Amino acid sequence: MSKPSPVGTVMIAAARAAGRALARDFGEVENLQVSKKGPADFVSNADHRAEEIIYTQLSKARPGYGFVMEESGIVEGTDKSNKFIVDPLDGTLNFLHGQPHYAVSIALEREGKLLTGVVYDVAKNEIFWAETGRGAWLEQRKLRVATRTRLNEAVIATGTPWHGKSEAAHTGFARELLAMTPACAGIRRYGSAALDLAWVAAGRFDGFWERDLKPWDIAAGIVLVREAGGAVQEIDGGDVMSTGSVLASNADLQPLIEKQLRHAASFGKQS
Repeated sequence: MSKPSPVGTVMIAAARAAGRALARDFGEVENLQVSKKGPADFVSNADHRAEEIIYTQLSKARPGYGFVMEESGIVEGTDKSNKFIVDPLDGTLNFLHGQPHYAVSIALEREGKLLTGVVYDVAKNEIFWAETGRGAWLEQRKLRVATRTRLNEAVIATGTPWHGKSEAAHTGFARELLAMTPACAGIRRYGSAALDLAWVAAGRFDGFWERDLKPWDIAAGIVLVREAGGAVQEIDGGDVMSTGSVLASNADLQPLIEKQLRHAASFGKQS
């Protein structure tokens, strides 16, 4: 059994506190004041409340640390080595439609490297946490990625481009889906990249891919997958935190998934 470091402990506490606020708002989701900040990209009072809770608790516990937050943007800290990467509500669309699959995601980046990740599944009251060198955990249960080696036995998660994305993005995803669907046991789209990655770490999914995500969507989940013995890469070989195009799985399945995705364009045209 492992215990989180002091900074991991305060991150978990902040995630739980934000989660309690989200759970209260979820119970009255129909009364939330909702505004649109872009096509199919909704932000509610719940996001802001949860983010403020996280910011207040973490900035008090670690004064000087910087922040990268989905709603409030970048807050420069006096400590240039450390910054928290925060998504106060991953799965906003699920949340606003009364679907109990959403999460709080907090990561700590130190000297440009992801060090700690916390993903809190509020509806299921599950805290996933990981720290470099300490492993990945669901509460006090150690996590390992699934051990399947055959793609045709694997369940793979993904995320679809939303309304407002370019036609090229939708077409590209359609081709990837066309390539992947017959190659694996099943495809799942649940609407929270943070939880998708946490579930890869927990062995509930055998793999996950999605393009054009934001750093706060994936930072904590990347730590979880890596510390659970999995592999994370940028789909096309670049820097995953810059492009947000992520592929995560175990080491055996990763090249098989990558091969299908790389052949997706030609596969779709031939079909």
